[in-house]
Amino acid sequence: MPNIMNAAFLDFASLGSCVDTTPIDSLLNVTYHRHSNDTNLKKRLHDKQVAMLNKLVLDSSTIKACKNLELIVLAATGTDNVDLKAAKNRGIGVSNIRDYCTASVVQHVMALMLDLTRCIEFCPRPISRKSWQLMETKALEEFPLRELNNKKLGIVGYGNLGRAVAKAGQCFGMDILISERIGTELDTVQKQRMPFQSVLKEADVISLHCPLTSKTCNLIGKEELSLMKSDALLINTARGALVDSQALADALNQGIIAGAGIDVLPTEPPEDEEPLLSTDIPNLIITPHVAWAAKESRQRALVQMAENIADYMNGGNLRRVV
Repeated sequence: MPNIMNAAFLDFASLGSCVDTTPIDSLLNVTYHRHSNDTNLKKRLHDKQVAMLNKLVLDSSTIKACKNLELIVLAATGTDNVDLKAAKNRGIGVSNIRDYCTASVVQHVMALMLDLTRCIEFCPRPISRKSWQLMETKALEEFPLRELNNKKLGIVGYGNLGRAVAKAGQCFGMDILISERIGTELDTVQKQRMPFQSVLKEADVISLHCPLTSKTCNLIGKEELSLMKSDALLINTARGALVDSQALADALNQGIIAGAGIDVLPTEPPEDEEPLLSTDIPNLIITPHVAWAAKESRQRALVQMAENIADYMNGGNLRRVV
């Protein structure tokens, strides 16, 4: 009987405490660490063949130092936290997971959209009959309560998530505008898409679902925000660095756009100087990168990780990026 490989899940706290680890435990000898850092990372991996992680960074120095490492299994779709070139040079496989959190993200996007249009986040809670009447008047006079039907939803990044958000928007009676792929020219293959700037100008809500690349970093900055309608909303559940934080803070403070729902920031956890952490920015909702994190999604993530590991052990390359 072959020896069971040793593995470490380096940031297990990112999946929470209510997931069932049986699918992975049946394959590997796993040590679970709630959190890891640069100080203990190499020590925790020095005798391990498999590294599992979600948001933790594995740089070239760590990868080169872990002589026994054979496989890196990500509990995420994004791979920008792993030095893929270093892994390839060492002959280490890298696998990710896909389409595991679509339902969770779509529901989070729609929750942010509804919260901003119905002003649920900002409406004070009535605590008496008198305050009820005051709050009702205040809501009608001060909060721009709006419907989503017949509004235009601009989708930037039309992969599985973008398509699913578009479908949800259609269920609310929204018209869908699909942006061109950033960095490519419109052609016959993209005939249903619109120029990016046209989407910015026409959409009532912009929802970002594109990957972070050199071409999409700071995709939404001062110039792009100035093109949007003054009553438009921006939703970002993709990657924080798609949006210039200072430009968005300024746009909200100056009333250039009406509101924003943000689940991701350029640096996570953010520095105290992060512009969007200011408490006096109007009509801004920030959630701590939890759009993906419904319990069901986290369990699907773990099951896909187990599938990737089992396939690797059988000589396959399921969901391999390296």
